[in-house]
Amino acid sequence: MLADPLKIFITVVEHKNFSRAAEELYISQSSVSMQVRNLENELGTKLINRSPKYLELTQSGEIFYGFAKKILLLYDKAKEEIDLLSNVVTGGLKVGASNTIGEYILPIILTEFAAQFPNVGIETSISNTEEISQAVRANHLDLALVEGEVNRSDFVIHPLMEDEIILVVPNQHSLARLPIVTADDLQDQVWIFRENGSGTRAFSDKLIKDRGIHVKKSYILGSGQAVKQAVIAGLGIALVSSWIVRKELTTRELTAIRIKGKRLTRSFLLIKTKNHEQSKAMEVFTEQLFTHELLTASDKLERKGN
Repeated sequence: MLADPLKIFITVVEHKNFSRAAEELYISQSSVSMQVRNLENELGTKLINRSPKYLELTQSGEIFYGFAKKILLLYDKAKEEIDLLSNVVTGGLKVGASNTIGEYILPIILTEFAAQFPNVGIETSISNTEEISQAVRANHLDLALVEGEVNRSDFVIHPLMEDEIILVVPNQHSLARLPIVTADDLQDQVWIFRENGSGTRAFSDKLIKDRGIHVKKSYILGSGQAVKQAVIAGLGIALVSSWIVRKELTTRELTAIRIKGKRLTRSFLLIKTKNHEQSKAMEVFTEQLFTHELLTASDKLERKGN
């Protein structure tokens, strides 16, 4: 295929490694090396300086990389427009998501999208909000669904829905007996936090600072699932998205408590770069997001104290 050598070259550059590029493309490393050599022979110049320890682009390689990205984008767009003559949506879509959305919401949306548009190839990346935002900024992802705050000057941002943040405590915890808690009740507690870069961590840090809460001790865990299990085990208390504890609240494995004051919410956001050209696959995926009942239905959890 015309686009294959360009895609292989771009993947090598972005991974800075031939073997990792081969793994992503499901071809042998020797095939990757051969395609790059063929490009160099065709262009009459060296594109990549490589050794067992490093890989870097030559000046010619820098120039060719920029044009290769544009050529591949135009190729995909031409193919999409040709396919549209038959009312078929094709192409590729790289979607990122922060952890809460990626673990609890995106799989449902992608399953329905894939059933409706089976000819669209989809790649997903799931990490914390900061890492996913960086990947979108670098154009490694077409779009992403994130929670919390992002730098609005870098992106086109569309709010998707409101997510409720709730305080969860072990069932045997002294706070579990209270219908509602104040900042005074939360002084000198043991907290479980997500890592820096997480949208949930940023929300927790802000609330604790704004309400003058002193943290006696804290543990930092790398996923919402780990935080939830640590609370159930009795390690401490945590602020989490309502999405990740729905089952556990129903089965009464932990207790959710209302914090005095207004309801705690944050936005789930769709982000993409301002200069990223929208493919047909991106267009239909975005349309489905804004009309999906999972994101448009009001979410009401029965919580202690409501």
